[in-house]
Parts: sequence; structure tokens; C-alpha cells
Amino acid sequence: MPEGPLQTGNIILLLKRKIFGRLSVVAGNAVQVAGLLAACVPLSLARSAHSKPVAIVAMIAAWILFYFFCHGIAHWAVGRILGIRFAFYTVGGTGNPTGYPGGMRWIFERLPFFGVQTEKASMQQASPLAKAIMWSAGVTSSAVVPTLGAVCAWRAGVPGSKLFLIFAVIWAMATLSSNWRSKTGDFSKARHALSGQTKIN
Repeated sequence: MPEGPLQTGNIILLLKRKIFGRLSVVAGNAVQVAGLLAACVPLSLARSAHSKPVAIVAMIAAWILFYFFCHGIAHWAVGRILGIRFAFYTVGGTGNPTGYPGGMRWIFERLPFFGVQTEKASMQQASPLAKAIMWSAGVTSSAVVPTLGAVCAWRAGVPGSKLFLIFAVIWAMATLSSNWRSKTGDFSKARHALSGQTKIN
């Protein structure tokens, strides 16, 4: 059988991304859960630290950890709920390099983001809506989860958290906006799934 639209898109993105390695689904989930739990540690420290610089650094560290470890596992969790299976995780640069300005693009192409490789047969059986929701879950979590961390810091009265929350909201909005306009981002794959197109340009 010919490859479905999202499976083909997965292969294209694997070729475009700078891939550093692969992890099994079990190992990938374990690393990401550990990363999300680790993010709670500096967030808690930021709320209780007596030193303003320590609190600010801890708050930023928590936001970074949330940002890096929520994306891939969101695809997996939502996908599994909708009956989609995954073959493995990839670890590599961003799959949406055009969403960042020049200097940051070079950096984000080399940072360790988690991606997911779907199982071909599973994707062929999944409904277009299920595929679209699964793909949209990744970038949505990248915008929402770190921002919620910043909200928690602000509500706890962490020094500098008000300004940082403004930054986090702007970053989240930029993340969603750039991904929506990207030809290779999660929203693009979701739109292709809904339209039933056979490939991602």
C-alpha cells in the first residue's frame, strides 16, 4: 500500500531535521517524564529561594525544562488516546527552523528536541481528525505547558516573574504563530491530515 500523508511527512521531516539519535518509546517517555519532573524542582526552588538571583535563574531553568520535555510526549499521549501507535522517538534539532530568526535558527537546529515517528499501519487506520489532533498536540503543549510554569511562578510571587510571564506569553504566541505559518510544523501536518493530501511539501 502507498504511504499515507502523515507517514510520508514523517520521513521527509526526518531527512530535514538534524537527528542526533533515536530512543525507544519506553525510553523516550521515561526521559521526558523525568525532565518534566525535574522542571518542578527549580520551580519549587524559585518559590522558596531567599536569593533573588537564585529564584530568577531557577524560574528560567524550570521554563526551559518544560519547553524541551513537553512536546514529544504530548504527541505520544494524545496519539495513544486516539489509537495511534508510535515506532520510536527521535532526538534532534527543531523540525520548524524557519520559525526562528537567523541567529536563533542555527541554535535551535542543534538543540535536542524530541520528535516522534508514527507506525505506518496505525496512521493509515487513524481518522484524519485523530491525526490532526495528535499533531497539533505537540506545538500546543510547547506553548501552554511552559507558560503555565511561568504562571505558577508569578502566582507564587517569584521575583521578576511578572516580566518573565509577559515574555513567556509572547514566546508562546510566537511559537503558535510561526508554526501555523510553517510548511513543516505540526499545524501544517494537521492541516494536511484533514485535507487528505498525499504529501507534505
